[in-house]
Amino acid sequence: MSCIRFNTAAQRQAMRDHCPVMLTSKEVAGLHPAPPVTESKIRRLRLLAADTNPKIRESAASSHHTPEEVFVTLAKDTDEGVRACVARNETAPRDVLRSLADDPSERVRGFLAVNLFVPTDVMQRLADDPSGIVRGLVGWKSALLHA
Repeated sequence: MSCIRFNTAAQRQAMRDHCPVMLTSKEVAGLHPAPPVTESKIRRLRLLAADTNPKIRESAASSHHTPEEVFVTLAKDTDEGVRACVARNETAPRDVLRSLADDPSERVRGFLAVNLFVPTDVMQRLADDPSGIVRGLVGWKSALLHA
């Protein structure tokens, strides 16, 4: 007995005819709104950013609601993973992203290179990065944006 199911052409057409209508991301967001950002949430993010566990600090660095001064602190974190989360966060302030352009970690600079919200001057600096991987990511992102 096979676990493979073979549908007839009529069955496949019936499934296509009865499939749900695809929604846009805006329509989905409208159906499932995010809860409002409260002072309590901001307080929790500040606590997460100060945790001794770097994985917990990464969660704060990845949040779209992290306050600017917390991003500034997390961008200077001793843990490479925390700084990488800041570098790839689309909502991190531009000046914070700028500060990561000279990060000693190739991983951090690589995530910075693929972040679509990195300022142009930072991308120009990363295009001359000593790491071939970072330069390659800059080229890949540039090709992707101009395709």
